[in-house]
Amino acid sequence: MILKRLKVNTGFVEPTNCYIVQDEETKETMVIDPGGEAEKIAEMLKILDAKLKYIYLTHCHADHIGAVNDIQETFGGTILIHRIEAENLNKDSINLATYIGLPEIILQADSRVDDNDLIHIGNMEFKVIHTPGHTNGSTSLYLSEYNLLFSGDTLFRGAWGRTDLPTSNFESIIESITNKLIVLPENTIVYPGHGKSTMIKEEKPIYFELKPRKDY
Repeated sequence: MILKRLKVNTGFVEPTNCYIVQDEETKETMVIDPGGEAEKIAEMLKILDAKLKYIYLTHCHADHIGAVNDIQETFGGTILIHRIEAENLNKDSINLATYIGLPEIILQADSRVDDNDLIHIGNMEFKVIHTPGHTNGSTSLYLSEYNLLFSGDTLFRGAWGRTDLPTSNFESIIESITNKLIVLPENTIVYPGHGKSTMIKEEKPIYFELKPRKDY
């Protein structure tokens, strides 16, 4: 497996983490949350000689989808997002494009995913975990073979995602984290939508013991 993290600027205050995951043998590739700087993402895909199979969106916010059209036009790839979130992709009041200073985004999902769906690139199998809270259709992607979790804006290092935005809900995000994510193996590495990576064992005390993390 090849895993690349690209910090891309989107017009928002904090860069978005765009992830590129590739099966080394087949070159099949998935891009997760191409939020901006399409040229930077395209350059890495060319370096990897990538066969882009999927563009996976953890949720519909503009800082996670801003470069999708450019990437798909150049490399192809099937756009995947949770079926609830697919309805919000083109709603500016929910994707918040103009709110963060971007033009309105017109984007259509090619396929919709549901909780527990399995996605394959090469020999790797990703499990879709529906984690509502930051938005009502937010998802995380779990790669059990490598103990990796791509958590979007649900779980961060020492924190959870914002719940003051359209379709967000505080009770839902805490329930998603405690019932679906923190119960994963403790050695699972968490790659969030913004900021530094972490591990499940490092985040568990925040939710199960109410102990704040002091090094985030």
